[in-house]
Amino acid sequence: MSRQYLLGFDVGSSSVKASLVSVDSGKCEASAFFPDREAPILAVRSGWAEQEPESWWQYAKQALQKVMADTGAKGDDIRAIGISYQMHGLVCVDKEGKPLRPAIIWCDSRAVPYGERAFEALGGETCLSHLLNSPGNFTAAKLAWVKEQEPDVYGRIDKIMLPGDYIAMRLGGEACTTIGGLSEGVLWDFKEKQPAQFLLDYYGFDRELLPRVVPTFGLQGEVSEQAAAELGLKAGTPISYRAGDQPNNALSLNVLRPGEVAATAGTSGVVYGVLGEVRYDPLSRVNTFAHVNYTAEQDRLGVLLCINGTGILNAWVRQNIAAEGLSYTDMNAMAEQVPVGSEGVSIIPFGNGAERVLENRETGCSIHGLNFNKHGKAHLMRAAQEGIVFSFCYGMEIMRAMGMDIRRIHAGRANMFLSPIFAKTLASVSGATIELLETDGSVGAAKGAGIGCGIYSDSDEAFASLRKLMVIEPDTAEAYAEAYARWKEILLASVGK
Repeated sequence: MSRQYLLGFDVGSSSVKASLVSVDSGKCEASAFFPDREAPILAVRSGWAEQEPESWWQYAKQALQKVMADTGAKGDDIRAIGISYQMHGLVCVDKEGKPLRPAIIWCDSRAVPYGERAFEALGGETCLSHLLNSPGNFTAAKLAWVKEQEPDVYGRIDKIMLPGDYIAMRLGGEACTTIGGLSEGVLWDFKEKQPAQFLLDYYGFDRELLPRVVPTFGLQGEVSEQAAAELGLKAGTPISYRAGDQPNNALSLNVLRPGEVAATAGTSGVVYGVLGEVRYDPLSRVNTFAHVNYTAEQDRLGVLLCINGTGILNAWVRQNIAAEGLSYTDMNAMAEQVPVGSEGVSIIPFGNGAERVLENRETGCSIHGLNFNKHGKAHLMRAAQEGIVFSFCYGMEIMRAMGMDIRRIHAGRANMFLSPIFAKTLASVSGATIELLETDGSVGAAKGAGIGCGIYSDSDEAFASLRKLMVIEPDTAEAYAEAYARWKEILLASVGK
């Protein structure tokens, strides 16, 4: 008998990754991404960011061909398909499912004024209590921009969707979305448990623009004859899971229960925690969306803290301060020679644009307490990592004020979590035990498909093979708390609080 697989796609803005997971062992048998260089982002004007939806489809096809070749798998061997995708994008298609314009992706900022005007007109209390967010720069506001600036395009739209919805449509031939997808676009009303009609009315959107809603886990569609012929898959293969990249990352770490937290720390950093009741930050410093296990009957919300100035600060230090040729491992070794608190040096890491956690202020990065007779490169290397950790902890205070009990943080062993200083400082300041696990977004999507099609009874069975690589316990030394208190005092003074 041939081996049986689950297929997961992770549709990012830099590449599309595909993974095949063995049904029998739960292990990833092959992964590949395409293109091997970062995918282009179209920026016709400053602040704009667009991609052609067709390019995602071609990247998915190339990545799939590679994993099929590596494993020798045939279309008949794939039991189900799951999709993870870059959040908050806007894809507009006509009645034939053809894109009418390039997709406006997550990092495009043109729609900010449209969201701000909606927030003012509808009222903050209304928006936050129903949407849990300001309409901000999310999918609904991006569609408002298209409606005003490109009326000819808007008039031909049959359906709007997120990037993952587009790939699912190309696979199955029908436009559909999920509650999670609508919430990421700030188009879901958490009070009424339905699409946000009051926001649709404000913008003048026809509800028919929204695709049919399908479950996050469950039969969302089946591979069409056309897609099967194009991709080498079997027609009728179920598409049984779909989620945005951050909720999916949490699923990949088996973070599904209230109080559980997932974290990433690449160029930017994310702390994503699960709430069991509808709550929001009145200042919108963190965003709240439907988690993968949210239903109309069960509130499971993902609270998302995003810090722009994370690994990019560490990379800047390496490029501009460290000696040429010094690796991140070398930098960590140098930084470890400096005591906790960097002997009085504090770095505010917000040098990568406006920070939502600071109510969209753009403070810039700054260095404090520097003594030319005492401090050197190693102090700056440690202070940079500590400053990144402290920004996480500042945001986690907001999450705790919303009722989240953060005792354990799950993360993949990658990026900043490869640094012992970063991981130990985060555990010690937050008071949370950190578990580093072997995980991947496309693998999580594949296992999500396994849950959705009934191969796994629940997430615990799906992720039984999840390998724990390291556990970091908090250190109770007062130096950590003192360094954070000093950093926080500097931050609050810089933003006038």
